[in-house]
Amino acid sequence: MTQVRRSVSSALWGMCAGDSMSMPVHWYYDVDDIRRDFGGWIAGFTSPRDRHPSSILSLSNTAGSGRTTWSSGAKRPDVVGNVILHDKLDLWKTSKGSVHYHQGLQSGDNTLNVLCSLRVARSLVGGHFGDVSQPDARAAVLSDYVHFLTMPGSHRDTYAESSHRSFFSSWQDSRPTSPRQVLAFAEKCSRQKLSSSFPDSQLDAIGCLPMILPFILLSASANEEQAVSAAVEFVKLTHPHPKVPEYVSIYGRALHAVLGGASVRQQAERALKRLDAWEDCQSYGRKAARFPRGSDEQLKVHQSAVNYLGLACYTKGALSSLFYLAHEFHDDVGGGILTNTNCGGENCNRGAALGALLGAGGAVPPEWRDQLRDAQEFIPDILKDME
Repeated sequence: MTQVRRSVSSALWGMCAGDSMSMPVHWYYDVDDIRRDFGGWIAGFTSPRDRHPSSILSLSNTAGSGRTTWSSGAKRPDVVGNVILHDKLDLWKTSKGSVHYHQGLQSGDNTLNVLCSLRVARSLVGGHFGDVSQPDARAAVLSDYVHFLTMPGSHRDTYAESSHRSFFSSWQDSRPTSPRQVLAFAEKCSRQKLSSSFPDSQLDAIGCLPMILPFILLSASANEEQAVSAAVEFVKLTHPHPKVPEYVSIYGRALHAVLGGASVRQQAERALKRLDAWEDCQSYGRKAARFPRGSDEQLKVHQSAVNYLGLACYTKGALSSLFYLAHEFHDDVGGGILTNTNCGGENCNRGAALGALLGAGGAVPPEWRDQLRDAQEFIPDILKDME
């Protein structure tokens, strides 16, 4: 196996590990809830509790983006239950108000966004595209995406973020399925939303990163501009917000460089400077260095850093937190993934992208691979098709 292919392999495992580790405590905004629910900090893969201490699932818009059925203007038919997440509508509309976002998943499972990412990788390698930045590659991926999300029983997750709900709220009117039709539909929607005077802020979210990861990974041997173009052109179709392409470019350039052998630490510093977060990160890094690695005292510093830089889903803050953790754990894939998990907040999508970046420059703990159920199903076949 070549060095680049080893890096791609490790990045895929890292993506899955970062997401699955955080899944049970996804959107735990009070880190004390992690210790209360799990008897201490998360130290390995585990299943989620049925109850989520701060769930607002019941306030989410089942007809599109955002939190209420009024957030996108005129009332639309429910997407959840009718088009996607076919057996989950009752969980979204329960009066209990504490349903876990990933109820139905078990230890080692991945969330919907990373399942979509794994399918993107499978579609791209299966299509044998010489250049994944070309429209035919995006068309194949989107057609498979539509098939996957609209097929009852295709996955066990309970939650789908705003980007999915927004996409299928528009899709349900004409329901295109062929690669060419779905691409044309997505491009039309993207043009409309990117030119809007009032962009949907829910699409400016760190959840934009998992599905672009395979475009970067499978462009590892291409030049940087081609790799970044592949990711940016695709994300415009899933997260059509004017700020998102710049953030995807920052992340994509860092990941592509690390796949080529560059230092994770140097790439993280470069990205943090572009995000205007470097000085703050240096300050937190100096505080963390006063304590032993892995200590509760050091974890508390990292939790404070992530809380300050960006604990929620919005891309700039979440990306700043991601690169801060990448800088601090540039030589410790497992430590970085566990720390990300125990910082709470939007730790799944942040963890998936962090895990991929750290994995590209290091090695995921071997014992973790056997516990990653979805990764075991997908990654060996993806790597075989890359040969």
